Parts: sequence; C-alpha cells; structure tokens
Amino acid sequence: MEKRRLGRTGLDVTVLGFGGAEVGFQSAEQSVVTRLLNAALDAGLNLIDTAECYNNSEELIGNAVANRRDDFHLFTKCGHASRIDLPDWDPRLLEQSIDRSLRRLQTDRIDLMQLHTCSEEKLRQGDVIAVLQKARDAGKIRYIGYSGDCATALYAVQCGAFDTLQTSVSIADQESIGLALPEAVRLDVGVIAKRPIANAVWRTTSKPDNSYVHTYWDRLQQLDYDFLKGDMDEAVASALRFTLTVPGVHTAIVGTANPERWRSNAELARRGHLPAEQYEEIRARWKAVAQSHWTGQA
Repeated sequence: MEKRRLGRTGLDVTVLGFGGAEVGFQSAEQSVVTRLLNAALDAGLNLIDTAECYNNSEELIGNAVANRRDDFHLFTKCGHASRIDLPDWDPRLLEQSIDRSLRRLQTDRIDLMQLHTCSEEKLRQGDVIAVLQKARDAGKIRYIGYSGDCATALYAVQCGAFDTLQTSVSIADQESIGLALPEAVRLDVGVIAKRPIANAVWRTTSKPDNSYVHTYWDRLQQLDYDFLKGDMDEAVASALRFTLTVPGVHTAIVGTANPERWRSNAELARRGHLPAEQYEEIRARWKAVAQSHWTGQA
C-alpha cells in the first residue's frame, strides 16, 4: 500500500489507516478485532488511530496487536473525562488519560497523541498543550496533534505547537480544503483525514436513524453528485479517492468492524488519485451548492 510522509513528523504512513471508533462503539468481540487488525497489518497497513473516549477501543486494540507493536504507528486522542472523575480538559485529567492509554494499549510509547476537539479558547490558554509537551519530553509520546475542525483547526495549524491535524475531509465536508489545509501544506503539518467517505451515508434512500450522519445525508441530497447514483462500489471508490487526492492529505482514517470491508477499502485506495477532471467536478459542485453554515463536522 502507498505510503506518504506525515509532514514534519517524518513518519511514513499508509494512505489508509484503521480508525478505532466503530469497534469501540459497536462493542465488537475481541476475536473479531484481533482477526481484523492482524489481517490489516498483514496486508500492509501501518497506522492505527483511536481515542480514549471510544468506549473500550484502546483495550481491544492493545489486546489484538500489542505483540506486533513495531509493525505500526499508534495514534490516540485525549481530553474527555471518560470514567475519570475530573472535568474535560483539566490538565490533571490529560496526564491521567495519557498514562491510562499507555496501559490500555499495552505499549511504552504512543506515536501521536492528539487533543480531541479542544476549543480554540482552551488551546490559547496553553496548559493543555503543555501537558502533551511534558509527556513528549518524558518519552511517553513522540508527536503532538490536534483533532478538530473549522477555525480552531486553522488556529491549531498556525500556532506552531502541533505536528499534525486530524480533520474532516470528504465529498460532503470540504470547508477544510480552503481553510486549514493550505496552511498545513505551507507549514509542513501532517494531515489525517477523518470521515473520508462521509460515512457512505448515500447508501440509504431515506434519512438514517443515526443522527450522527444526518448532516452529511442532508448535504448530499443537495449536492446530488451524479457519481453517487451508479454502482455502489464505484461510488465509494470515488469518494475515498477524492479525499486522498486533496492537496495536503497524507492518510485517511476508515473505521470498520467488518474485516471484509477493510479489504475492500484497501483495494480502493490502491487505485490512487482521482482523475483531475473528476476531482475538479466534485470541487466545483461543492462551491456552487455549499452554504455558509456547512462547516466541518466532528
């Protein structure tokens, strides 16, 4: 699988990374996660991304692949008081959370620790960033990142404290393409695309029950892309390849609890960039239809 250098981190990451949200929130069986992750690593994937607030995702991942720790780059996120009796973003919470993530993931270092949708106000105070810098200096983490969207993502890139940005980029979420990503390219900040296929929400002909995807479903009704009306596999391929074609994007995080879906997505990613004409058509449609409140979605 193709690899790209993740900005100034120097990490060579596969263009497709595994996202740990679904296995945590869907209460996946340990045996399924173990089979899924080992198959992905065997196929060449070298990036696993999760978060302390994704239920037991960190524990599932640690149990599954701690014995292969040198085969992949391990990313996680912190900031939310998930079963720790402290307020969100309290520096003491972050310190405890980092140590807990190390234990859950069964590792002595985390390659990238990301602040998880922290507000710009909190970032400007500096104390949350200082906690990550202290952990980096202690050798617990290697690099520091920010995960979020909109103007806060732009500030995170410009402030100089972060090595990477994880932000939403897809056919239904393109604000970052004209906002934070050009600055990330200029400053050599690594970019990790989340929700890169817009949750494939166009699969349903009626609005899904899951409110998390409602914004993308509503947007796609108005964007009305022609390529989503044909073969489903080709539509998913075009959506994923669009995200991987966006200037500045180094890797796209795709979450699944289905081993077969992982293999399918890996094959799609191997097809490379979209043709320039199709990429520009998608961008032009967005610019023509997108409304001012269509901001990046967490």
